[in-house]
Amino acid sequence: MYEEEDGALAVRLARASIDHTVKGTPMPEIEVPEKFLEDSGAFVTLNTYPNHDLRGCIGFPEPYFPLKDALINAAQSATRDPRFPRLAQSELEKIVVEVSLLSPPEPIKVRNPKELLAIVKVGTHGLIVEQGRFKGLLLPQVPVEQGWGAETFLAHTCMKAGLFADAWLDPKTRIFSFTGDVFSEETPRGKVTRKVLDGA
Repeated sequence: MYEEEDGALAVRLARASIDHTVKGTPMPEIEVPEKFLEDSGAFVTLNTYPNHDLRGCIGFPEPYFPLKDALINAAQSATRDPRFPRLAQSELEKIVVEVSLLSPPEPIKVRNPKELLAIVKVGTHGLIVEQGRFKGLLLPQVPVEQGWGAETFLAHTCMKAGLFADAWLDPKTRIFSFTGDVFSEETPRGKVTRKVLDGA
C-alpha cells in the first residue's frame, strides 16, 4: 500500500517526464524514497480535462524496472500512445495525470472457470488475460468507471486481448489478477488524491 505522499510524488515524476518529452526541456532530478527504487509495475494514464476522456495510457504490468524508472518511461510512452495523436504542447494544461502503482500479477487457479465470477473483485483487482500470443490487460479502475460486474470485466479483458468475450470460460485461457493504488490530479497540475475504487 502506497501512502498519499507516495502518490503525489509518483504523479509529480510522471508529469515531469511528460513535460520533458513534449517540451524537450531537461528532466529534473527528483529525489525519491527507497521504495521507488524497488522493481514495480506501474501505468500512467492521461485524461482530458474537464471531460475526462482517455488521452493515453501506457505502462508495465510486471515489475521489470524500479518504480521511478517505470513511471518515467510509462509517462513518456503515454504521450505517444499509438491509439491517439502525439500529445501536443498546447494540451499540457488540458490533461490530468493519473498513476497506477501495481502489485505483481498472480495467476488465478480454478477447477471450473465459472468460479472466477466469485473470485474476481471489481474495485480491487486488475486483470490480465493470456491465450497463446494473445494478451490483454485492464486496470482496477476501469470496471468501476464503466459500472461493470465481474463477468463483464472478464469479457472486456478478453476482448482487449483480441479474443472472444467468453474466452475466459476456455480452460486454455490464463487469468491473472493484480491490485493497484491509483492517484490522480484533480485538475491539471493540481492537487493529487487517491482514487477510491468502490466495487460494483
